[in-house]
Amino acid sequence: MVFSAAQLIRRDGVAATGMRDVAVHAGAPRGSLQHYFPGGKEQLVNEAVAWAGRYAGKRVARFLAGLDEPTPSGLFAAMVRQWTDEYGTAGFASGCPVAAATVDCAESTESTREVAAAAFACWNRPVAGALTDMGVPAGRAESLATLMISALEGAVLIARAERDVRALTAVARELGPLLDAAVTDGT
Repeated sequence: MVFSAAQLIRRDGVAATGMRDVAVHAGAPRGSLQHYFPGGKEQLVNEAVAWAGRYAGKRVARFLAGLDEPTPSGLFAAMVRQWTDEYGTAGFASGCPVAAATVDCAESTESTREVAAAAFACWNRPVAGALTDMGVPAGRAESLATLMISALEGAVLIARAERDVRALTAVARELGPLLDAAVTDGT
């Protein structure tokens, strides 16, 4: 049900995702919602957002494993490619569930805002760690990871609005050299 909630939130947003919709999407009996989510929709949304943050963080290792020689630009290009591939095959219907929950709930639901912030941090940490492992100074890796995620999230929003991957390919092309230039040779 948490996965189903994340999928519906990334497509429709929090406000348009109902508990019954989640049960139907998950193929679960409606009664199971009250059993597993006694905190109601807020609890379900928060668990879906937390799951999405963990998922994004784990994807970093998969992206790195797919690179012959890991570079900051290569990592970012892989992050972008996940979205360009999805949009090329499935259309532009979905975005990031963490971003959707942030937009829908950051001012109205403090617990969701906190979970969204933690989800972004859960994603930022492995990106920063990967950059450090590639030779980016630790003092710069975290801010560059934030830049990468921010640029990606913004480009996803623009891509959905335009129904075109132009913004995604632009951020990969323009940020790549900046990211690679942050690598030091250790001297």
